[in-house]
Amino acid sequence: MRIYILLLGFAVFTFTNSCKKIDELTKFEMDYNATVVIPSTSGLGLPFSVLTPSVTSNSEATFEVNDTRKDLIEEILLKKLELRIDSPSGGDFGFLESIEIFINAEDLNELKIAWYDNVPDSQGNTLDIFTTDSDLKEYIKKDNFTLRVKSITDETIASDYEINVYSQFFVDAKVLGQ
Repeated sequence: MRIYILLLGFAVFTFTNSCKKIDELTKFEMDYNATVVIPSTSGLGLPFSVLTPSVTSNSEATFEVNDTRKDLIEEILLKKLELRIDSPSGGDFGFLESIEIFINAEDLNELKIAWYDNVPDSQGNTLDIFTTDSDLKEYIKKDNFTLRVKSITDETIASDYEINVYSQFFVDAKVLGQ
């Protein structure tokens, strides 16, 4: 009788660990880059918004490479959003007072996904900003989405700033369609 209990315990342990390993195979990341230009300013403390060009999600191809489909996606979370100044060379984010990033896609409401208030004057040419914990699967599953950048400056900038917006999304799909 003890041998059956040991075998049953071993089988349950093995099955549980196998399911966890399979579940890990259905988790992956999707990376996107977009460029936004913050125009030179003459006024301070006034909010202004700029849009990125439409970002092609290529989600179906990415899902296929990761052996899943749109209908099996459980959740997509924004794990990281980083801004990097591409030009002018030597530029930094010290001119910003605050920044907010919004996502928009066809037939969906715009949603604030990232922000940074009180940007330090000593901030360099990269800025990791705070991200939402909202599920963004409906936006990323679309063929295209756009990002809107709303910022307030606390310094006058003499030239346009070209900024790369890098976003990394965590995708969790259902295990074997379950």
